[in-house]
Amino acid sequence: MEKELKQISDYWQEKYSSQVKEYRPFQVSEYFKRFASLFAPGHSYFYVVNMYNFELEYVSDSVKDFVSKSLREIKLQDLLQTVVSEEIESVKLKSKVISDFYTSFLKKEEVWAYKNMFTYRMLDGEGKKRKMLYQAFPLSVLENGTPEHVFCLQTDVSHLQVTSTNTVSFIHLHGGRSYFNVDISQGNFDPEVLDAEYSDFSTFLTKREKQIVNSFSRGLSADQIANELNLSPHTIKTHRKNILRKTGCTNTTELVAKCLTSGVISPGPKLV
Repeated sequence: MEKELKQISDYWQEKYSSQVKEYRPFQVSEYFKRFASLFAPGHSYFYVVNMYNFELEYVSDSVKDFVSKSLREIKLQDLLQTVVSEEIESVKLKSKVISDFYTSFLKKEEVWAYKNMFTYRMLDGEGKKRKMLYQAFPLSVLENGTPEHVFCLQTDVSHLQVTSTNTVSFIHLHGGRSYFNVDISQGNFDPEVLDAEYSDFSTFLTKREKQIVNSFSRGLSADQIANELNLSPHTIKTHRKNILRKTGCTNTTELVAKCLTSGVISPGPKLV
């Protein structure tokens, strides 16, 4: 596992750090901390990475719920090491697709406008497995188009009926074109494949279908959803069949994961 983790960090160094020629710290103000906390629903933590050396410029206090180290000691490598061993290869491929998207596909003036999202599983400091939603976007971009400081948000979505998938999504933050559930198997971003195979689920799911997907994400059965929406269980099952057909998903957990990373449903707060 250590070898695989080093391969990921070495790749990041090659793609990003080599393009950032000087160290410039990110100015973390109290206003930024308060603003950033608005992006952290439920059980989550966030941090700012300087791409010059991959040092953490800031880490939210809530990280202590996920990693058994003091706030001052935590390094990016510690966060990477929380990924369960069977998903290291998937995370490595996701990181390659993400870097290819930002450094090879986008025009340099577009880099700042996108966030990336994917799901994975982690082991917290107590050895408990958690399902996580990772989201990240550049806070500053150099003239050559390389992200310099990146905001990363990790949200525990274990309360949702979601599984990690071999996809990553790129969401335009200002209403431009987004790229949803991009396959990572080739380790690169291929826009030609996207045009033929990938779509935004929100454009072809009806309001009722989105409502049903959200109910499935909460772990409700067809009978429970039918009772909640005052519909018959048969109607709910028919909706489910149609939704799976539309989205190309094979089961409900895959459906929920892809809708989560497409922004169709929200992580929401974890009820305690």
